[in-house]
Amino acid sequence: YAVLSQPLFLFGKQFEIINAIYEPMEEECEWKPDEEDKISEQLKEKAKIEEEKKDEEKEEPIGIPEFWLTIFKNVDLLSDMLQEHDEPILKHLKYIKMKFSDADQPMSFVLEFHFEPSEYFTNEVLTKTCRIRLEPEPDDSDPFSFDGPEIMGCTGGQIDWKKGKNVTLRTIKKKQKHKGRGTVCTVTKTVSNDSCFNFFAPPEVPESGDLDDDAEVIHAADFEIGHFLPERIIPRSVLYFTGEIKGKQADEEREKEGDEENNPDYEPKKDQNLAECKQ
Repeated sequence: YAVLSQPLFLFGKQFEIINAIYEPMEEECEWKPDEEDKISEQLKEKAKIEEEKKDEEKEEPIGIPEFWLTIFKNVDLLSDMLQEHDEPILKHLKYIKMKFSDADQPMSFVLEFHFEPSEYFTNEVLTKTCRIRLEPEPDDSDPFSFDGPEIMGCTGGQIDWKKGKNVTLRTIKKKQKHKGRGTVCTVTKTVSNDSCFNFFAPPEVPESGDLDDDAEVIHAADFEIGHFLPERIIPRSVLYFTGEIKGKQADEEREKEGDEENNPDYEPKKDQNLAECKQ
């Protein structure tokens, strides 16, 4: 199923439109609204006038600029690791795809991040390989009991940064006093820097399997993103780009809260105490 479904996401109209391979005609972009989507003619006319003014001031864009950068900003899990210095680089991200390992190889999948040429690194593709296992094995008699594959570990591909463009490192200057002579000198030191591109360099797991607290947090986020990208974001990328999924989730949460309040057995104080205990 995964092999058959990949061309739909990667080589369909969505891919062609995002990367300016195909420019849709105006009649193809016409939205046929239902009753809930209709707005007043006055507001529509006003918006149309404003758009015409903006169109006169700027050139027509091709494709969908900053498609994946917008998704990173709209998804909390990704925006948490996004830094301001990452944004100019992500503007060059063309698409993300997933490839499963061959049947005769250990189970894994590779996330491929395809970039257009830029001033930041020489790679055209950045990769992240996730090793997976099926445990417990899917049961034919009870298929809904299977929660999906479990990620066992991740390795990232090397990024060939151009000189002075590595956003995962920063240079600091520190003053040190010489023990013998008592003179003070300035030492330049390179240290790690917060960046979403650290996703491609996860901390190594020691043979003992024990990780410190920081590494545990990084690995947990690593696995979560490894699941979330292929299962949710890649197949629904347009909805994350427009922000519709976030809006739908908020509506569902409000409906759930309303159902709970209308339930005669609902005890808000009890739920609040349980939440406080969990914290």
